[in-house]
Amino acid sequence: MSPKIQILRSPKSTLNRLFLLFSGLSLAFLTACANIIPPCTAKTSPPSSEFRNTKWELVRWNLAPNARGEIRARQVPQGDNSNPIQITFDANGERVSGSSGCNRFTARITEDARGFTLDQLTSTKMACTAQRMELENDFLYELADYRTIVRNGDQLLIIGADREVLSFMQKSYSPK
Repeated sequence: MSPKIQILRSPKSTLNRLFLLFSGLSLAFLTACANIIPPCTAKTSPPSSEFRNTKWELVRWNLAPNARGEIRARQVPQGDNSNPIQITFDANGERVSGSSGCNRFTARITEDARGFTLDQLTSTKMACTAQRMELENDFLYELADYRTIVRNGDQLLIIGADREVLSFMQKSYSPK
């Protein structure tokens, strides 16, 4: 019979290993989220007046973190030739409209002390590919049920109740 060797670790050694593990996981999480966490200078729930006569294009859609905490991006159409998802705020601060990828939509802006919300969301009903319709339906759901809007200069984040993050960049806009 061979003797069994047991290695005993001191509690301090175990704590050091746990600290390193948690530090590494925290750094990995923050790095993965770096492109969706707004900087401290960003404005959360800015007044709708800051958006008057502006146009925004969806450039990134981060899905909610999965069970392992990984953040995944959803493919979104971008550029003029791909019929991108866009939002335009009117000059009066009363309506928002745009393209949901296939159809056009519009919504009323309602404002209170906590910021503005969108309601009375309506959309045209043109037929598109099944993939495009799924993207459009998900986008309209997020737009109708978001929890937070954050603006950082020419970047706009819409954060959904399900923790999905829609990231828009401001586009040049000349009202009709």
